[in-house]
Parts: sequence; structure tokens; C-alpha cells
Amino acid sequence: MRARHTSFLAAAISAIVLQFTPALALDKPAGDVVLTVTGAIKDTNDENAAEFDIAMLEKLSGRAATLETPWTQGKVTFSGPFMAELMKTVGAHGKILRVTALNDYTVEVPLSDATDIKTILATRMNDEPMSVRDKGPLFLIYPFDLDPSLYNEKYFARSVWQIKSIEVIE
Repeated sequence: MRARHTSFLAAAISAIVLQFTPALALDKPAGDVVLTVTGAIKDTNDENAAEFDIAMLEKLSGRAATLETPWTQGKVTFSGPFMAELMKTVGAHGKILRVTALNDYTVEVPLSDATDIKTILATRMNDEPMSVRDKGPLFLIYPFDLDPSLYNEKYFARSVWQIKSIEVIE
């Protein structure tokens, strides 16, 4: 009886400690910062922001998608982390993602596009890192290969390339 009581007590203490232990902070980028996420986020690694280098992004779970886009010739393979995984990593709690490119082009994307559609933040095209000249370093890719109904102007307008920042808006 005593062993069961001790086991129960240990489990209860562990649950309490886990409940009140703060989430681990994001690591600081070791390489050049390619993405800054701000706004309604819980987890940061810089003052009020979460900064990522390519290596950090490529550690997140994602996929490779071979598909046609209006901006490329023939089928191309894009790979990178799922947007949902990125939003989970920063503890996003909002409704809109304001995605901004290097040239300050900005689009508002519903957070549900990240959580409900298998969008990726492509870091590679045909297994090669994307240069700015090739729409890099980051490109929001919709899963046109998984859902052909997404292949339309509405989602083309949300497919930002040369992304530098994302602001999560309540």
C-alpha cells in the first residue's frame, strides 16, 4: 500500500511542477536571422520577438511538396517547416498573420491557413537553399499538390516570397 501511495504522490508532484514550469525559451539563432515573428506570441528569444535562422527553421517538422506554381516553370519541389509547427513553436495566439517580404510587400493571411491547411514556409527549392533572386530565403507555399482547389487567385495572393517577418495579430 505504501508503494502505491508513494508512486501516486510522486506523480502528483511531477504534474504540479510541470504545470508551473515555464516553457523553455527558444534558442538564439547561431546564423543570420532570416525570419522575425512578433505580435501575439508567447515564446520569444529576443525582446518581444522570436528570431530564426535557416537551421532553426529546418529543425521544425515539415514536408517536401512537388507541385506547379504560377511563379515557376513546371513541377518544382519546395521543402520547409509546416507553418502550423512554426506557430506552435512561438506560441501564436491570434487570428491573422501579417506576412511581410523583403521589399515590404505585406499580406494578411488567416492563422487558420497555417493551422488547417498544410502550408509550409519553404526554405529550399529542388533541395537547394533559395536565394533572394529565387524567391528566397523563405516562401509561403500552399499545398496545391494535396488540394487542387487551392490553386486560385485567393491563395496565389497569400503566397508571399522573400519573407522577412510575420506579425501575429489578435
